[in-house]
Amino acid sequence: MDIKVRDSNGALLAEGDTVTLIKDLKLKGSSTVLKRGTVIKNIHLTDNEDEIEGRTDKVKGLVLRTEFLKKA
Repeated sequence: MDIKVRDSNGALLAEGDTVTLIKDLKLKGSSTVLKRGTVIKNIHLTDNEDEIEGRTDKVKGLVLRTEFLKKA
């Protein structure tokens, strides 16, 4: 079973890609807000095709929905 992960524009995402946020996102359990245009490098694909794992300079271990991302 091969999962195809796509960003908000329909582009295929692969392990290690770089993505950009297309919307400001508030993080649960924190007062931190990730701004639109934030770059997330070296993503990790999960078992769920609607989610990826990544990290920024401020936050480690992020799980993000692909509907808020575009391939950089």
